[in-house]
Amino acid sequence: MAPPSPIRLVIFDMDDVLLHYDVAARQSAIAALAGLTVDEVARLIWDSGIEDASDAGRLSADAYLAACSQALGIPFGRADWFRTRALAMTLDLEAIALAQAVKDKAALALLTNNGFIMGEHFDALVPELRAVFGPAMHVAAEFGTKKPDPAIYARLAARYGVAPAEAAMIDDKPVNIEGARAAGLTGHSFRSAGELRSFLAALSLI
Repeated sequence: MAPPSPIRLVIFDMDDVLLHYDVAARQSAIAALAGLTVDEVARLIWDSGIEDASDAGRLSADAYLAACSQALGIPFGRADWFRTRALAMTLDLEAIALAQAVKDKAALALLTNNGFIMGEHFDALVPELRAVFGPAMHVAAEFGTKKPDPAIYARLAARYGVAPAEAAMIDDKPVNIEGARAAGLTGHSFRSAGELRSFLAALSLI
């Protein structure tokens, strides 16, 4: 039996891996702007499919903001999106340090289920992540689909010139890890920085 391929590319999810994402806080802030309840905001933006369509690349940044504005009944522009997104994000410095440590052994990439508007704002929202990942920060929208579709992992690996078996995916959602494994990647379901450290060490990545 052939030995497993060495890992040449390590892909990190962003929300709830490299940072804590408080979606309830974001929805609450949007609700305050629109004079709606949190449940109404969740129904109008999330349950309606607007977020999913944005994440999968079916809406440009401008189309996404227009859809949000129409659904909420108020103007909702980039400044509103940025403020309500930023207040819901808290960096996980330990996880970020592990990503930094991996750079000595393998290439890094970030893949988050987000739309084009997030890609526009990486530098302002998470400059600490840009310092670690450089240009290798990707929103799912770039690939015309989203996790857990196995195609997105294969497309990202191909972009970096590695076979799926030479890539590892770290994500907090088990379903996304299932998709990565279906594409041939090694997967780690993130629960804590300590467990992540053990996973990376087992693969000789730190």
